[in-house]
Amino acid sequence: MSAPAARPGVMMTAAYIPGERAIAGVATPLKLSSNESPHGPGARALEAYARAAGEIFRYPSSAQDELRRAVAEVHRLDPARLIFGNGSDEVIQMLTRAFVGPGDEVILSEHCFLMAKVHALAQGAKVLVAPEPDYNTSVDEILKRLTPRTRLVTIASPNNPCGRHLPGTELKRLHSGLPENVILLVDAAYSEYATADDYDNGTTLATQAANVMMTRTFSKLYGLAALRVGWGYAAPEIIQALEHLRSPFNVNGAAQAAAAAAVRDREHAAHVRAYNERERTRLTQGLRALGITVVPSSANFILLLFSEGPRNASAAQAHLLAHGIIPRPVGGSPANSLRITLGLESDNDAVLRALRSFATG
Repeated sequence: MSAPAARPGVMMTAAYIPGERAIAGVATPLKLSSNESPHGPGARALEAYARAAGEIFRYPSSAQDELRRAVAEVHRLDPARLIFGNGSDEVIQMLTRAFVGPGDEVILSEHCFLMAKVHALAQGAKVLVAPEPDYNTSVDEILKRLTPRTRLVTIASPNNPCGRHLPGTELKRLHSGLPENVILLVDAAYSEYATADDYDNGTTLATQAANVMMTRTFSKLYGLAALRVGWGYAAPEIIQALEHLRSPFNVNGAAQAAAAAAVRDREHAAHVRAYNERERTRLTQGLRALGITVVPSSANFILLLFSEGPRNASAAQAHLLAHGIIPRPVGGSPANSLRITLGLESDNDAVLRALRSFATG
């Protein structure tokens, strides 16, 4: 007797593989593979989380009122345009389920979140990938893949694993090139780290246009990765459609409390942002001085490019692992590259020492 078969699209892509956590024989490796904040949550978030422990026997607020108010106040957003998920991944999944079906087409910029592809294929859609020739979203590559069947276009800015951001002028050009019935999803998970003057995370477009959604997360700058809290911002019509699919208690109570406190802790956020910019510059300059190519980044990680030959990315990864450091190898594109999360100063110093011995050994 054969087992039930999953829908064809479910089996068409590889499952998501998280960053490695351990090195055999190393008690406390430096885990620089998952783009987590080395600072962790701020004190206010930790205090709110601890207080919530006394209420874990109760169901959380399904309306997520306190978290909704906090995000709306801090970011000056219309609370009616917000939706929250068990990570921004769930928001992306809800959007795809609501607006994409069998036979539809979804265009993904090459380096957007892998789960966007998984969700589209699970819906029976055809996925078209737009190459990023300069490690960044190419508006032209996306627009030339539009067809009457296109329903959703997804980009990440900053993208991952490259860390590049799409300038605001290009984001507007992309949106203006889309038909009104095509939704533009801007995955801005690393938005808080992007400090360039020309960066636009999509908030204005999502406020003004009926076919734009921006997603954000508390997993990165706010240091709440284990709690899984993300949010989306879009026109009320999009939000209402997603609310029909949202599970009633999809964000747990402790996560809601910690996230609301975290977004209101502007001092902690400013500290983490300033530290990240300083260390990103220092590590980038230090590695370039060793002759290693580093892609300019607007995120909390950097992408290192290696040449073919004995000192390639695999050799660099092995060397880092031998020194107790876990980087993230990049499967596929960009070829021959490693992604390294920015850690504490001592972590980044260890990376520089290890790659110095690799480059000169």
